[in-house]
Order: sequence, then structure tokens, then C-alpha cells
Amino acid sequence: MSNPAYTLITVAGTGAELSKNEFPQLPTTLAELVDTAVRCQAAGAALIHVHVRDDAHAPTLDLGRLRDAVAAVREATDLVVQLSTGGSVHDPLDARLRVLEAEPDSCSLSCGTMNFGDDVFLNPWGFMVDLFQLAREKEIVPEFEVFDFGHLATLGRLLAEHGLPFGGKVHVDFVTNVPGGMPGTPGALLAAVAALPPAVTSWSATGIGRAHLPILATAIAAGGHARVGMEDNVFFSRGSVAAHNVEFVSRAAELATLMQRPPMSTDDARSLLGVKDRRPASTRHT
Repeated sequence: MSNPAYTLITVAGTGAELSKNEFPQLPTTLAELVDTAVRCQAAGAALIHVHVRDDAHAPTLDLGRLRDAVAAVREATDLVVQLSTGGSVHDPLDARLRVLEAEPDSCSLSCGTMNFGDDVFLNPWGFMVDLFQLAREKEIVPEFEVFDFGHLATLGRLLAEHGLPFGGKVHVDFVTNVPGGMPGTPGALLAAVAALPPAVTSWSATGIGRAHLPILATAIAAGGHARVGMEDNVFFSRGSVAAHNVEFVSRAAELATLMQRPPMSTDDARSLLGVKDRRPASTRHT
């Protein structure tokens, strides 16, 4: 892996865990998603990781809503649009596979079953293979989500048995500090990076909750990329809740620029990840 001159900043703005009642600033409507996308691209994000909610602000994998979300973000921005196939930990596997019918640029592919707080996040081997192969058939680039060290061995097996994903690039995102997963410490992240399979071409990292800043700084310093946003952390500073996802993106962009690796453009992000450009020519903003 090379040490890129620029930093890919991903905004994960909503997730499936937080309550709109408790955090009204969480973007759960289509209009709020588009506002998040527009403002965060302007601040330095090149990729948006999307979960959608229903009219009651509850997590949903409704295919119509997913398609609407993809179309709306594409119309308003040039961001790489990535849909979560993890959904909520309570979503069935078949519904998670159908997410790809919304034709995003990218999708998440979680690399193993794990304890997730008091719940179990189910990602059995057969489901991983099905998702990998379906993504390749539909020319969608998977982002391999690694929550624990053992997931790296599973990723290595997946690539050894089934080859490279569509686009030929292998991008890993480390999700640290989930209760039940790897710790959100610089030492743990660097150990995991050292254990990446040889086929990996780029990686990013995020820290849940209080691990947010240490992981952000470590990832940029170590040549990786950054994921930020309210899905992973709502506190901008000790005791202060962020009002908008753009605050996290702006801070990440400032830190990346300070570290001489400024934010990557959306075109460079497509090149880094091997993403097929699905934007209609009439709506491209760059």
C-alpha cells in the first residue's frame, strides 16, 4: 500500500443505533440526508455512508427509500454513495442482500459475526460470500468492515477463495471501540493495520464514542483514511454534542491538511476505490 498524498474523508451521518427523539439533529429524513451530503462535501468529504430511516425515524431497509436516497444524493452532490448492508443488527440477511438493488456506488461488507453490545451482529461466511459475489455481478465496490482482528483472517480467506472485488481494489474500514470488537486505541489500530492481507490497497478507520479523536489522528498519521460522523460519535468535545455532521468533517479536513494530506476529491476517491461512475453526465458537479 502506498502512503497517499490525500485523505479520503467518509461521513457516516446517521447509522441505525441512535434515537431521533434523543438526538434531533440526527439526519433521518431525505431532506436532512441531502443537506448533510451537500454541506459535508463542501467541507471535504468524498464518500457518504448511508443508513435510511422510515417516517417514524426507525431504521429501515425499504428498497424504495434506499433508491430515493441514492438518487437524491447523486443529484445534489458528487459524493461516492455507499449503502450499509449491515442495517440494524435485527435485519434479516435476505433484506440486507436486497440493498444492492438500489445500485449504490459502494456497499459495506462486514467481515464476521460478533457481539455488538447486548446484541449479536450476524455475518456468517455464506452471507459474506453471497454479498461479495452479488456486488461483483452488479459492479458495486464493497468496503470491507473490520470490527475485530479475526475479521482480517476471514477477509484474507474471502479474497483467496473468490478473487478481487469489482474494480480490482480492496478497501478496508476499521470500526473500533464497538462493545464486543477491537479496542479504539492507536496501538490496536496499528496492530490491525500491520495484519492487513497483502491484497488490501487502502484502509480507513473510525472510533466509536470517545475513541473518535485518537483513531482519527492515528489513521491520518499512519497513511490511512478517515470516517467520521454521528453514526459513530455525537460528541464534538467533552460534554458538547455536535449540531451537524459537517462539524466532524470540517475538523477531519483541518487535521488532514495540517498533516500535509488534505482531503481527497470525489474523482480521486472513485479512482482510489475502483468505483464505477454512475452519475448522469447532466448532474455531475465536478
